[in-house]
Amino acid sequence: MASSSSPSSSMENPRSKPNPPSCSPRPPPHLSTPPRVQSISPYSRTIYSDRFIPSRIGSNFALFDLAPPPPPSSSVAASSSDSTRDDFGSGSYSALLRSVMFSPGTPDAASQQRVLSSSGSSSSSPSSSSPFATPSRNIFRFKAEIPRATRRALFEEDSLQSVSPSSSKGPRKVPRSPFKVLDAPALQDDFYLNLVDWSSHNVLAVGLGNCVYLWNACSSKVTKLCDLGAEDSVCSVGWAQRGNYLAVGTNLGKVQIWDASRCKRIRTTESHRLRVGAIAWSSSLLSSGSRDKTILHHDMRAQDDYISKLTGHKSEVCGLKWSYDNRELASGGNDNRLFVWNQHSTQPVLKYCEHTAAVKAIAWSPHLHGLLASGGGTADRCIRFWNTTTNTHLSCMDTGSQVCNLVWSKNVNELVSTHGYSQNQIIVWRYPTMSKLATLTGHTYRVLYLAISPDGQTIVTGAGDETLRFWNVFPCPKSQTTDNLNNIGGTSYVRSYIR
Repeated sequence: MASSSSPSSSMENPRSKPNPPSCSPRPPPHLSTPPRVQSISPYSRTIYSDRFIPSRIGSNFALFDLAPPPPPSSSVAASSSDSTRDDFGSGSYSALLRSVMFSPGTPDAASQQRVLSSSGSSSSSPSSSSPFATPSRNIFRFKAEIPRATRRALFEEDSLQSVSPSSSKGPRKVPRSPFKVLDAPALQDDFYLNLVDWSSHNVLAVGLGNCVYLWNACSSKVTKLCDLGAEDSVCSVGWAQRGNYLAVGTNLGKVQIWDASRCKRIRTTESHRLRVGAIAWSSSLLSSGSRDKTILHHDMRAQDDYISKLTGHKSEVCGLKWSYDNRELASGGNDNRLFVWNQHSTQPVLKYCEHTAAVKAIAWSPHLHGLLASGGGTADRCIRFWNTTTNTHLSCMDTGSQVCNLVWSKNVNELVSTHGYSQNQIIVWRYPTMSKLATLTGHTYRVLYLAISPDGQTIVTGAGDETLRFWNVFPCPKSQTTDNLNNIGGTSYVRSYIR
């Protein structure tokens, strides 16, 4: 461009006289040579207006493939060393960017390596090997020979070398061994019973034969709560939500309510004709499921033995769970049926018949309203997920073993299942992908009993091998910084007796 004799341009100083128009047409700015630095008179004064008009005279449009690079000329060769360094910097950055986006074996990347090896010299190769040539392949195409996780740095001090790929965060590690084992003599090997429950006050209740024992997880103190005598036996135990009262279902069809703090029985109902193998609390309402195929609602505030009877199952009721909002009750039976009831219905509002074996394992999700998980027995071996809000079957996972229990984590969207025939394992799952985080083994009999600690980190499992094993499987809540394992007797492996 022709330089003006005035110390500054007319745009920057509107009071200066404009130059006469030139006869020759003005070349486009992207084809012009870099402007020369002009000396500015110390007496000139710059006046700024309220309108900003950018000047793109010095822009390198070829870097963005908007125009071909300017042909070599004497004016470019005579430019200052600063301009040479700027051109090389733009070319080096473009070459390195292309080498990151393309594989090292492609012709485009090879040409960039040649450009990077010639430090400080301008490229004289044809336009096909120019670092600004338009790529002939899809930039976002995944290549089989290059891992997805590979990441390259755009700059590394004193060298242009790639950085080793950073591995993504792996799955959470779950200890494969229990940190505590309690011997539980006379713990029955019966799939249809529920003999272990953990209270909100950190007290574990276990039914052993005709007695119920309480194990304080903070002090490891064992207390004998009750003895039913030689003619009866314990078939189920269940803590109230506040952790003060314990319900005990017996083989003779009785339901006893005990005040655990005083070791005193406060109520007994005899409404069932056969054994009571499932118990579930909803505030002051206690639901009991029996081998007589019925479910009874007992209100602790009413004098009557029960306030309503639910009928629908054709065989023994072995699974019973209230939802977290206390609006829905899920029941499973030996008739391979899973029913959902509301607070006031005497007939099931939802019926699921997809299982092909007894449904004992039932668990409501604490994270998503209406999400219900259920597990089938030996002939079924599947964990199924249901949306009770939309009445839809979501998914099914074949575990390969009899599903005995299910429980959701309170802290993360995971659940754990215990199994019987034929592997007797414990599996930690991540929902909804149902990928296995860990498979825990140690029990030599079916893992029929399962309960979770009040902090949601530890589970206890019981089996016919007459042992209770404590596993640390779930992470602590995000807001919690202390380790609660000290509240359940320490982290080291300990074996002791519960009675």
